[in-house]
Amino acid sequence: MENNVLHVEDLNKTYGDNKVLHDINFHVKEGEFLSIIGPSGAGKSTLLRCINRLTDPDEGTKILFEGVDIAALNKRELMKMRGKIGMIFQHYNLVYRLTALENVLHGKLGDYPTFKGALSLYSEEDVSAAINILNALGLGERKYFKCKDLSGGQKQRVGIGRALIQNPKMILCDEPIASLDPQSSKVIMEHLREICTDLKIPCLVNLHQVDVAKTYSDRIIGINKGRIVFEGRPDELMDHNIEEIYDAKIEEILAWGDYDKFFKRR
Repeated sequence: MENNVLHVEDLNKTYGDNKVLHDINFHVKEGEFLSIIGPSGAGKSTLLRCINRLTDPDEGTKILFEGVDIAALNKRELMKMRGKIGMIFQHYNLVYRLTALENVLHGKLGDYPTFKGALSLYSEEDVSAAINILNALGLGERKYFKCKDLSGGQKQRVGIGRALIQNPKMILCDEPIASLDPQSSKVIMEHLREICTDLKIPCLVNLHQVDVAKTYSDRIIGINKGRIVFEGRPDELMDHNIEEIYDAKIEEILAWGDYDKFFKRR
């Protein structure tokens, strides 16, 4: 487990009679970009939600984050642990009536008493850090724009900024580019890649675009019906692996012109 920030062991999740995750085992190293691909309903989002316990996994699961079993933490311990894990959502989860700067600063709410957070009484140090992050994300000129007036790609960069201001040890991304146009998607993926490379913060990213996963990832996990059916480097992901992950012949996928159209159709 040397240099492993996250180690998931025997992760299972059941809703009623429906088992959506089956014996999931993998690790994430420091500074690693790990993509999880698979069709809709494969269990990708449930997997991320179990890691930070927005959803509780079944008993017997071990989720070791920096050597601590997240699955065994009580509520107070879990809240503290979540402060080390940034989360980026497909639909941004921003407060649209507030500015980009205020939304980034929301990543620090856990460090303040409730009344200070409600009144936006942030320290000068945190405000300065938030501005620096927005500058690095190319949003310095829009820091006082309300988020409702930003484009989708700009909103997602605000979401990245909110995660970064936590000084996280890991970032989880649930379909971060699913709602974006190709150019905005490229910008977001390059920022995430830089976070891994420059800041050594590992990113665990759910994606449906195989070509994007192969371009930016250090390693890829393919999930089908809640089970890992592929794990390896991008150059090891072959057509037969993609067929197993998506339950389709590669000719059928390619007939749509590109992977992205096929996955949205399914």
